Amino acid sequence: MPIHQLKALGQSVWLDHIDRDLVHGGGLKKMVDEGEISGLTTNPAMFANAIGSDAGYAEEIRALLHQGHPPATVCEKLAVPEIAAAADLLHPVYENTHRRDGYVSLQVAPAFADDTAGTIAETRRLWRAVERKNLLIKIPATEAGIPAITQLIAEGINVNVTLIFSQALYERAAHAYLDGLEQLIAHGGNPAPVASVASFFVSRLDAAVDALISSHLNQCGWIKTYNALERELLRNLFGKVAIANAKVACERQQAIFSGPRWDALATQGAQKQRLLWASTGIKNPAYRDVRYIEELIGPNTVTTISPATLVAFREHGKVRPSLGEDVARATTLLSTLKTLRISLDDIASRLTSGGVKQFSAAYEKPINAIQQPFP
Repeated sequence: MPIHQLKALGQSVWLDHIDRDLVHGGGLKKMVDEGEISGLTTNPAMFANAIGSDAGYAEEIRALLHQGHPPATVCEKLAVPEIAAAADLLHPVYENTHRRDGYVSLQVAPAFADDTAGTIAETRRLWRAVERKNLLIKIPATEAGIPAITQLIAEGINVNVTLIFSQALYERAAHAYLDGLEQLIAHGGNPAPVASVASFFVSRLDAAVDALISSHLNQCGWIKTYNALERELLRNLFGKVAIANAKVACERQQAIFSGPRWDALATQGAQKQRLLWASTGIKNPAYRDVRYIEELIGPNTVTTISPATLVAFREHGKVRPSLGEDVARATTLLSTLKTLRISLDDIASRLTSGGVKQFSAAYEKPINAIQQPFP
């Protein structure tokens, strides 16, 4: 089965989904027991959909509101037990892989994305609330998030650095992790149990770059802006930037997690921060539905996969060690963006901010629903 072949090539598969039936109805346990998945990621949109579509939550919501809890607290009291239960189901994986896999991710409220102290305090609170060693707290790679990551790693709290779209953001996330490990060790802590992943979002990046390319090609003054050769170069970039970006990020990871600095940490038992491929479902229906899984297969990485993409990959996924292919060409492709006056860093910055806003809207959705007169 293709999904099992990913594991054979050293890649972990984490399901990007959660709902009550998955956790308590046996679906998650079955996938874990059969070796299909070895982790779980969640986001506010998933809980919004689960709370809105599962009538089983209604009685619990009414009881919590009757007790005087505000809607935001009600949502958290629904989510935290689901996260803890999922973590318990994945705990054998956590043990059997020596803390490499078996994690469940929970996101800090988007309201704290630009607040370093608030992110730190909220992460500590969620860490205590779930009380599971195989929990990863998702923190966006914003200006405020990066120093928070260092502090939390220094306290021994696992972090999933999310909403990464560029090499520059990735390097900051990786060094924040290293800084945190060094501070932890300096204060007598043990780095061995501390885990982190750096989540690169792929399909969202292609969607943004493709839209920008289309805009450049279709604008009224395009003849003056780009010559014929440049227009052809632009057309050849459609659907290729995100995969190239991920391949180059792997090279950067290998450079960062090697040499004297890393060796000193590894000697103390530290584990590498792995790259995680997020947003792997296609945004453009013209693309192959499993392309972001197929083209980013490599060792020491994690791929996240939605239920729909998981079904598709089971049916027709093709497996090969694709991540290490054509890295030089990927580097050239990213250089071509600069030649064509397209700044990946600017796009990445907008996407990170936009991602925070998207999560914020999803986070508010169930809260707003609960604020209405509840039957």
